[in-house]
Amino acid sequence: MNLPFQIDLKNKVAVVTGGSGVLGSVMAKALAVCGAKVAILARNQEKINTVVSQIKKGGAEAIGISVDVLNKEDLINARNQVKEAFGACDILVNGAGGNHPEATTGQEYFSAPSSFDERNFFNLDASVISRLFDLNYLGTILPTQVFAEEMVDRKGATVINISSMNAYTPLTKIPAYSGAKAAISNLTQWLAVYFSKVGIRVNAIAPGFFLTQQNENLLLNEDGSYSERAEKIISQTPMERFGQADELVGTMLWLVHQQSSGFVNGVVVPIDGGFSAYSGV
Repeated sequence: MNLPFQIDLKNKVAVVTGGSGVLGSVMAKALAVCGAKVAILARNQEKINTVVSQIKKGGAEAIGISVDVLNKEDLINARNQVKEAFGACDILVNGAGGNHPEATTGQEYFSAPSSFDERNFFNLDASVISRLFDLNYLGTILPTQVFAEEMVDRKGATVINISSMNAYTPLTKIPAYSGAKAAISNLTQWLAVYFSKVGIRVNAIAPGFFLTQQNENLLLNEDGSYSERAEKIISQTPMERFGQADELVGTMLWLVHQQSSGFVNGVVVPIDGGFSAYSGV
């Protein structure tokens, strides 16, 4: 893996939730290349094993644990396994999260009576919205409760949360996901203040639009061409393309590295190709 720059994370222990996904796995591999011992926490053991194997082939140390980030006992057990294998956690990347198609509206704008014939704001399932909020918000809070407890007063301890451009301005169709990510940005600031006296820095990355397994059927047609929604996104992104997963790495390494960003605390960094800077005119 080619890094934009090298930092020394030797003897550091990194835990990455959602570490088997497209974005999470890239961040986990980058931490490993820099010398960290990496624990991949996710649901699908087969995907976890693939990422762990790739890290080990590169000569780094990694373990993978199947975990439900909404189950605190699961997380405590995972923490014990990580501690036994590598030691206490120094770096926590809260990468678990995602959207759900049943928490989205069929159209960008409500128009009576036609919008009543499809999924719309009025018939969104409360249980689906609740699960989505739990996955994104509680799925960040609970791992932080479990792993940050042993990070107190550890030199260079840091938490990286994953927010989204949705947190700045909500996107059409996805009210629940936008709200959940706004909550992550708010939580990041709250945690940064709360932990400021015990040496734990808390920051977040806010990716713009990256093609992942979760959104590819929303952004790509069956023939691989851009969907109407994807075309709209590209038209509002000054760099006129989607992001590549490895373009998150430089910001993550900067935020993780104490010497580079030791006085950076409570920020949410957009990585969006200029999307948030563009007014549309």
